[in-house]
Amino acid sequence: MASHTHDDHALLHEQGIPHTHGPHGHVHENTKAVVNRLSRAIGHLESVKKMVEDGRDCSEVLVQLSAVRSALNNVGKVILQDHLRHCIVDAVMENDEQSIDDLCQAIDKFVK
Repeated sequence: MASHTHDDHALLHEQGIPHTHGPHGHVHENTKAVVNRLSRAIGHLESVKKMVEDGRDCSEVLVQLSAVRSALNNVGKVILQDHLRHCIVDAVMENDEQSIDDLCQAIDKFVK
């Protein structure tokens, strides 16, 4: 298991994702998998950018953008599941209603 680093928290903050430090230490088992999936999605998005620069067919670009969106949604699902299994379980046990409210706000933004 790996814990979040300062850089992880800075990235989450830059993306507008609230993430607080709690007494449970934010240990997440899927950090490496999430980072790997994000790296692949970034590479795929760079390829889509090149397609646009090269004047590729709009339909092809749209299909590839759909694949990037799907990859990002899947990363979000992994993060959400991990958060529920660890952070929210701890928050419920500690009667931490703020963490649950923060999750609800994050879900609202994620599903838009």
